[in-house]
Amino acid sequence: MLIKIYPQNPNPREISRVVGVLRNGGIIIYPTDTVYGLGCDITNQKAVEKIIRLKGLKAKEAHFSFICSDLGHIADFAKVDNPTFKLMKKNLPGPFTFILPGLNKVPDYFISKRKTVGIRIPSNNIPIEIVKELGNPILTTSIKDDDDVVEYTTDPELIHERYQNLVDIVIDGGYGDNIPSTVVDCTSDEPEIVRLGKGELVF
Repeated sequence: MLIKIYPQNPNPREISRVVGVLRNGGIIIYPTDTVYGLGCDITNQKAVEKIIRLKGLKAKEAHFSFICSDLGHIADFAKVDNPTFKLMKKNLPGPFTFILPGLNKVPDYFISKRKTVGIRIPSNNIPIEIVKELGNPILTTSIKDDDDVVEYTTDPELIHERYQNLVDIVIDGGYGDNIPSTVVDCTSDEPEIVRLGKGELVF
């Protein structure tokens, strides 16, 4: 199913439709402020396992990031010290993934061997509104391309053609980007950029 939702003013009825699918263990493809993401409710183990298979991963290798609705929401899932909170406040919402020490509330799939989690608050109202209504974070991982056709990850209609039999909903939120988020590791004394992507981190 392809659903059109406008990022500037997401239709509450369409957001509720998406949330209903997520609550039933569904998988969605949705826009962020970087690439289109593949996601589900992080508390639904079967849905997470389905995404692991879709990505061609083994369960032990699969450490995904997830989307929270705001900075207050992050404190439920990760330890955030004062310097890190200030850094995140300056840069979120935005195209960044912050690696933080995880808390027990986080499902095992999202915790790395280092006991860390990757967390995003994208500057796109669609995933934010979905998370707010769902009440849980949603998994975020970029769509895996099997070839070099850039349009697969930017054009929602092409994404739908490619993935319609693999996911429950593709949200058309307009053309996506093809540059991933910048990943910032905040588990040491100094934050370290471990992947340079979209966005310039403000210190």
